[in-house]
Amino acid sequence: MVSEDSKQALKLLARSRNVLVSGPPGTGKSKLLAEVALAFETAFGLTPAGGPPQHNPVGGIPIPPAAGGTVKDIPAPTKMDRRVFRTVFHQNSKYRDFVSGITPAVNKTAGGPDFTIVRGTLYRASEHAKTPNGAALLIIDEINRGPAVQVFGGAIVAIESDKRLSPDGAKRAETQFFEMLDPNTGDVIEYALPHDLYILAAMNQADASVEPLDVAFLRRWEPMRLEPDEAVLRTFYGLGAKGASPLPEVPATVNDAFEASVRALVTVNAQIALGRGPEFQIGHGVLMSDVKPQTLGLTNALGTLCVGWAKVRAHVEEVFFGDTRGIAAALNALDGPACNPFKLTETTFADDLRFRLEGPTNFSEDNIYAALRAFAQPRG
Repeated sequence: MVSEDSKQALKLLARSRNVLVSGPPGTGKSKLLAEVALAFETAFGLTPAGGPPQHNPVGGIPIPPAAGGTVKDIPAPTKMDRRVFRTVFHQNSKYRDFVSGITPAVNKTAGGPDFTIVRGTLYRASEHAKTPNGAALLIIDEINRGPAVQVFGGAIVAIESDKRLSPDGAKRAETQFFEMLDPNTGDVIEYALPHDLYILAAMNQADASVEPLDVAFLRRWEPMRLEPDEAVLRTFYGLGAKGASPLPEVPATVNDAFEASVRALVTVNAQIALGRGPEFQIGHGVLMSDVKPQTLGLTNALGTLCVGWAKVRAHVEEVFFGDTRGIAAALNALDGPACNPFKLTETTFADDLRFRLEGPTNFSEDNIYAALRAFAQPRG
């Protein structure tokens, strides 16, 4: 089954060729990339414009089970040779690894060349998309964790949909070429990107360890933002819509614990958005796992919540690093309810006022529910 987010991403790819997925950690960006890759490569749930694909025992393209979208929403609807290329950007990512370049030869034979020309991920995806029946999806995860502008190099001017070659591969007046090293000959050539090359990238906009992407670079992408979704978490926990009744002082069922978790996440995220900005929130995915929540007893359910909420707490501490009062505000420890195991205290150091957040080092089955109940309390 193709998710609604995946259908939206496919629709944007068909329209704009380049889509940049962003959102807080835990909102499902990596999952979306995997779903779109499967849907693109197999045409899963989608019917190409030329009709259902014919069985090809060596092509690796299974017959889709049913029609599931309109032709205009499908990238390269008539192409049957569909491939996905993947890469992850990091601090050591280089232009030569993404487009082409010279690198020392590994395990060279006697008398062989000392250097070889790399066929980068973008080049390989582009060459496949230039074949008569080819379409390629290039997935770039963590695009802002590497020097993206440098990695794209001259290709940055050619990725826009209106700067590509025509669908039949011919040059148009608008086609933008850039210079690159030909991996086949070693000559410097002018190169343009094909019509049926699609690029799907993802980034965590709030990652404090990376530099913001260049505005001119961002303009060449159609944005798609994922947000923390209370409904997704409620469905995962097997809960209904939020009720008006207050949380009990002591959980009687697993649903009490899960309801406290959902309400706490919503409230903590509201505080993060207020104090640091909505892009610094934490996604619902950090509280989800392969464990089926409704199969757990109360003690095991509380233990499972400890794992997820340790990640939420670590995220809060990173977002408000150096701001003890900010951490306390997010965890409702500023004059919060008495049940909150976290308390903000004041002290002095060299006659200067200092704040200290006191509380348990780790969550446990004994304190997690009280903490969640306190986090979920509405702020005055």
